[in-house]
Amino acid sequence: MTEKLLGVLLATLCVRHAVFAQALIPRPEPAANATAAGPTPSAAVVDPRLEAASSFEIGPEDILDISVWKNPELSRVVPVRPDGKVSLPLVNDIQAAGLTPATLRKQVTERLSEFIPAPEVSVMVREVHSRKVAVVGAVKTPGRFELKSPMTVLEVIALAQGFTDFATRDRIVVLRQNGATTTRMPFNYRKIADGAEQENFLVKPGDIVVVP
Repeated sequence: MTEKLLGVLLATLCVRHAVFAQALIPRPEPAANATAAGPTPSAAVVDPRLEAASSFEIGPEDILDISVWKNPELSRVVPVRPDGKVSLPLVNDIQAAGLTPATLRKQVTERLSEFIPAPEVSVMVREVHSRKVAVVGAVKTPGRFELKSPMTVLEVIALAQGFTDFATRDRIVVLRQNGATTTRMPFNYRKIADGAEQENFLVKPGDIVVVP
């Protein structure tokens, strides 16, 4: 039953990656008078996966495609350095890590405005390498894995090829660092497999999944 469940999780990851990548593409802001045509629709329930994708923050090692319309000499595909900055013509070094693509786009536009009139800038995340999680202990391939899309504890364990024969599946712990404080979050795989109450929560970059 374990192998079947982990196999299904692996099969869904490609679809999740596609949804995540789509959410990273900046969307044009609606016109100020767009609401004049009719009443505002009621708020919809937001999928936490899409919400996480839309609030994506750039990090070190990510690859960015920064384009300036009609100025190819100013456009670049650049990696985010370990110090969190990128280098661009005219702008020189600018902080990118910790910002959303939309925020970085705004800051690059402001800096370029000092040199060219009304620059049209786009910022796209071409490759994501900054979001990683570690899986250690009684799994078949322990190591660090890139979070190409929002993933749950089970999906990350699936990336590590599942449990070994001697894994203690009801005593899994997710370690999450918050500043100087480490939070321990228990995870009971047996409850998930049996359909009992156990949240299969999303992991965050920097989490360590410990399978005893």
